[in-house]
Amino acid sequence: MSTAALEKPLPKPQRDPVGYAAARALEALLEALLALRFLEEGYTRNAAGKAFQAWRALTAAILALERDKIVKKLRNREQIKWLLEKAIPRVPTGRLKPLARLVEEAGYPDYTHYTSTALELHDYQYHGPDPSGGVQQIS
Repeated sequence: MSTAALEKPLPKPQRDPVGYAAARALEALLEALLALRFLEEGYTRNAAGKAFQAWRALTAAILALERDKIVKKLRNREQIKWLLEKAIPRVPTGRLKPLARLVEEAGYPDYTHYTSTALELHDYQYHGPDPSGGVQQIS
């Protein structure tokens, strides 16, 4: 498989949503494959990071493909502008949960649940396991 397409600038999601989604879906696949490789080699934190990046790329692809359906559900112009200019091209980590709700409302069941899991992987990437067991004591 050639990754040359990933070295080119991404298509603009507003001009070519299908091309953009295809590039982001390929990115998601490659990130997921890297996550599996890192996991097999014992690099769990790196694997978690790659799995999270794969989820963000997949989310971007879905947002681009479902943008018309999502735009209809938004209340005002500022939200629509933010979605089109910031959310779809960048998928900010801090806004991933609200974006996941929009994806779920567009017809992807349990997307918010899977996104919560992806965010836990992101947390694990930066903080590692809980060696003190503090989290388990809270539960």
